[in-house]
Amino acid sequence: MLEVDFFLIRNVRAREVLDSRGNPTLEAEVLTEGGVVGRASVPAGASKGVHEAVELRDGGKRFHGLGVLKAVRNVNEIIAKELKGMDVREQGKIDRKLIELDGTPNKSRLGANAVLGVSLAVAKAAATSYGIPLYAYLGGIRARTLPVPLMNIINGGKHAGNELKIQEFMIIPIGFKTFKEALTAACEIYYELKSFLKERYGLNAINVGDEGGFAPPMKESREALEALVSSIESTGYKPGSEVALGIDAAASNFYEEKKDKYIIDGKELSSGELADYYMELISSYPIRSIEDPFHEEDFKSFASFTRNVRGKVQVVGDDIFVTNVERLKRGIELGAANALLLKVNQIGTLTEALEAAELAFRSGYKVIVSHRSGETEDDYISDIAVGLNTGQIKTGAPARGERTVKYNRLIRIEEELGGRALYPGKEAFSF
Repeated sequence: MLEVDFFLIRNVRAREVLDSRGNPTLEAEVLTEGGVVGRASVPAGASKGVHEAVELRDGGKRFHGLGVLKAVRNVNEIIAKELKGMDVREQGKIDRKLIELDGTPNKSRLGANAVLGVSLAVAKAAATSYGIPLYAYLGGIRARTLPVPLMNIINGGKHAGNELKIQEFMIIPIGFKTFKEALTAACEIYYELKSFLKERYGLNAINVGDEGGFAPPMKESREALEALVSSIESTGYKPGSEVALGIDAAASNFYEEKKDKYIIDGKELSSGELADYYMELISSYPIRSIEDPFHEEDFKSFASFTRNVRGKVQVVGDDIFVTNVERLKRGIELGAANALLLKVNQIGTLTEALEAAELAFRSGYKVIVSHRSGETEDDYISDIAVGLNTGQIKTGAPARGERTVKYNRLIRIEEELGGRALYPGKEAFSF
């Protein structure tokens, strides 16, 4: 049995590192008396909900104002002395301490980036101290479900420079027995799509966006969906039964508040007309998941749409919920969406993210663990997905190191679990 002192925090420190866009982000380290180091880095989103916890940035000329030295100082000068001597196994207690130290509802004083980096580093230090992987530390013996990847391979919206309004067009490999088989199929479709786009639109079409998806010069959503279906078929897989489709509309980004209209595919649509537009897409293509179909305050349209597609399509709340228990409670009461996108940096501590996931599960909602468009080489979201048995993950296309590191981590986890590993496939989308 390890002595208690082994788990006590000796020191906490942070540094400024780079994310996948070359922007600064914060990396935190927690050192225990047992000599164990837990290290975690914080991602950043491009498309953000207005209710997300606040990343603290420096402003000024350095890094065009995006530096995080203020957040780093907050870790090194404020958080470190307060956490010294605390037990890394007491995640909830430590996270509550971090929330109290910040003292704001959106973590704007210390910065959600400072708070989250430390929170995740604590969990990693605890897992390493026990000599077990993070997924086992979070989920125990029950942690065995590999997530179905919702892989963004065509980009639009804020993730690209084309005219597509929908932000992400995804393939979802559901008709496979293992994660490795599903990942193989997804990669093969990605290769095929690259050839398709190069032949149809030229070399510029295979430039990639922030998440590794292609950003071809397309104008309308159907154009992107047709390209995905064609690539699935050309690779030898069956659209719908083996590989489904998903979209992240990120509708807040094409909503014009003054007009109360959505501008998409060259048209101005009301919320009702936009719902009809989605229904037409669902009837034409094997779409299993639609994320943020309406703007982030339109709980009413979310609820109506969720009722209309019940049993057919997963309706995911990202900007509308921002991994926040209070906003999720409101959505549950109204029947808005039936799935939660879990982004730990939206809320700022691991404990709060886990509480949001637990509420979602209790309420019959699905949970999808998600990356951000500005990622790091850290792979903890893979462990979180398996640890919570969410059955779904979003972590981009298999094209960039900060994305593939998550997939490679899941390959290793599946090997570690051996015969216990479960790949849910279609069952991940059953209600």
